[in-house]
Amino acid sequence: MNFQVRHGWSPSQGRRFLLLLLFSHATLLATTLAYKPLSDSFLKAIPSPGSDFDFTDGDLLAPILIPRVPGTPGQLRVQEFFVEWFRKELPDWAVEWQNSTSKTPVADDIDVPFMNIIFKREPPWVSRGQANLLTLAAHYDSKMTPEGFIGATDSAVPCAVLMHVARSIDQYLAQMYQEMVELDELGGTPEMDMGVQILLLDGEEAFVKWTDQDSLYGARSLAAAWESDLTGVTAMGLFPSRIDQISIFVLLDLLGSANPRIPSYFLNTHWAYKHMANIEDRMRNMGLLESNPKDPFFRQPDKAATAFGKSGVGDDHVPFMKRGVPILHLIPKPFPDVWHTMRDNGQNLDMGSTRDWAKIVTAFALEWLDMMEVWPDET
Repeated sequence: MNFQVRHGWSPSQGRRFLLLLLFSHATLLATTLAYKPLSDSFLKAIPSPGSDFDFTDGDLLAPILIPRVPGTPGQLRVQEFFVEWFRKELPDWAVEWQNSTSKTPVADDIDVPFMNIIFKREPPWVSRGQANLLTLAAHYDSKMTPEGFIGATDSAVPCAVLMHVARSIDQYLAQMYQEMVELDELGGTPEMDMGVQILLLDGEEAFVKWTDQDSLYGARSLAAAWESDLTGVTAMGLFPSRIDQISIFVLLDLLGSANPRIPSYFLNTHWAYKHMANIEDRMRNMGLLESNPKDPFFRQPDKAATAFGKSGVGDDHVPFMKRGVPILHLIPKPFPDVWHTMRDNGQNLDMGSTRDWAKIVTAFALEWLDMMEVWPDET
């Protein structure tokens, strides 16, 4: 990721952005109206990843803590780990690959492969292009330099967090879908036809120096492919293209260090940021989180609308944001002091904060999916 970028769009991109902004606003409004905070009892039931996040032999985190540069054997090992884990643990999640190749500054004559992996859980009754999808994303590649770079916060921890989220919400998704089938409430509206997709994106890191060409290889390819994939132009399709199915794009990056400070970057998703801040506050007050930061992770719930600017951190969300997708970017500012150094390894993680992120993001996903309709409230 890059510190600050400004986005220059062509007139056609600008027109598409305005149209999709209106569409996204309508979808977010429907979601906002349906959004119900979890009860205290539900928050208490959200599991911690516990030893699964142990950096030496934890089932979720340890296998990712190896160099995983695109096109290398280490990356292949991590890809196989992701796919095999979902196959065994969450067989109802569909897996999809979106592959591309590109020249890079260090391999002008070689096509480097970039492989995005998408894991998706949709209502069983939906047609192609019918479901609106909570989209949780992180990149899984690591930097080429310095040699042997692990990238624990960047972004092994975010990937492990998303796996924990998928495992934690799966039983509730299954219950919600089953109850809707039994009640013959088979959707037909965006707020009814809700699913989840997890994007593990490749090629986020620059090979030499961050530029528009040397970065975000996988995200740029996926956003372009989904914009032109008009699978939803059908009788039942509610969303014209696959990119339109994204209800919100939640991007995790550089998480796992102590005392993270997460700004609210975008006005159109500030309401969602406030809900995540509320989750953190409630869980801390209930003693459900392990870390003891100097300040809350989410420090700007009261940010004024006039304080939002046009700049942001360059990251995998940019190609999607240019196409009108609403973005909630969970990246600290300032970056962790281990950023892009050999110290970004498992030993330097703050494990309490790391496990807390798994619980907070899980709670947010459950609230977004309106799981209070599934889980009985406190009695």
